[in-house]
Amino acid sequence: MTNPCLDEYFVTFDTLDAMMAYHDKLTRETQWLRTPVKKLRVMPLEDDPPLFIDRSLFDGDVSEEAIADTAAHLGLAIQAEDSTSYRPLRDTAWKSLLDRAKIGGTALPKLSREELANIINTCLALFGSDALLLIRHEKVAAVHSGDTRDYSILPIDDLLSYLKNGLDRRFPGAKFERGYTDHATTSASFLLPEQKDDLLATYTRTLEAHGKKMLADALMPGIRFTTSDVGFSSAKISALLYGLELPFSIGGVVAVEHRWEKKPDEFGNAIDQVFAQFGNVIAKLEELEYLALEYPVNAMTAMCKKLSLPKKAATEAINMFEMTCGPTATAHDVFMAMQEILFILKTEHTPQPKLLSVEETLARALCLNWSNFDLAKVEGY
Repeated sequence: MTNPCLDEYFVTFDTLDAMMAYHDKLTRETQWLRTPVKKLRVMPLEDDPPLFIDRSLFDGDVSEEAIADTAAHLGLAIQAEDSTSYRPLRDTAWKSLLDRAKIGGTALPKLSREELANIINTCLALFGSDALLLIRHEKVAAVHSGDTRDYSILPIDDLLSYLKNGLDRRFPGAKFERGYTDHATTSASFLLPEQKDDLLATYTRTLEAHGKKMLADALMPGIRFTTSDVGFSSAKISALLYGLELPFSIGGVVAVEHRWEKKPDEFGNAIDQVFAQFGNVIAKLEELEYLALEYPVNAMTAMCKKLSLPKKAATEAINMFEMTCGPTATAHDVFMAMQEILFILKTEHTPQPKLLSVEETLARALCLNWSNFDLAKVEGY
């Protein structure tokens, strides 16, 4: 296992108990520091003086490995109010730091780190509001707003506890499938074998009636929990289906935002809401099986363009579908073929946060009017 101070660190879990123990320890080791925005000071951290070679300028727990890793990535360090030392800035802190300085744009990353630090410091000095720094694994991982209406702390260990209790109550027999944590996101997925008949019975009968018994037998309902305390995601639960190479989202997302002074206990109701929505999203999926498309390959191309799915992976999936598509196809066939995009991205070692984002985007296809995409002519992706 690599050092958790490194920006590219991640860890996976085979059991929910292991995942909960990890996050319980992580919460105890995490620091939250509230400080005036105007008192923050950013300095360049590159392979040259002064910060890179002077270890004494950093907080005592910051290792040389963390310093070198930051120099190779974001290349910035930050000093808070009344502190005489710096901490490296993790790459996950980039967006929230710019939010506190109220600046943005594609030109900023192209500047030298010294020029960038000067611009950020000039802007930070203009504001009287507070910032909330997340300090974890030797680095500052986020620079949130210090106003609890803008950012509310939802400890991941607490969310996991409410998740476990909700599963035990609403989805008894739920089986932990996989857990994942990196510096940007945390996710956990569960199979729901005891709920398959209740949730999928009508849908699987429809598939069987249309000659798709193998798919009907393979499908299994599931849910995924996702959250981020660096600003990448709200605390969410979404409905999943297993049965293809990778599980895929079918929508039914219930989210608790990290803002408006939300508390972890408000997440406890999310499980019940997902259960209520599961039937609705399955019904939408079933409807696609009854919608025959005259130009299914064109429909898939137009749908991928509409959703702005990754071009290379989408094109490959479209080509694969074109080679296997018969003379007739339904919107359901196209939707399932689109899930190949996830598998392609996975084989290309796409980071987990990007995979989750694409998965959620694919689920949006269920809510679109598929007839509008069944076109005789569509420009290539």
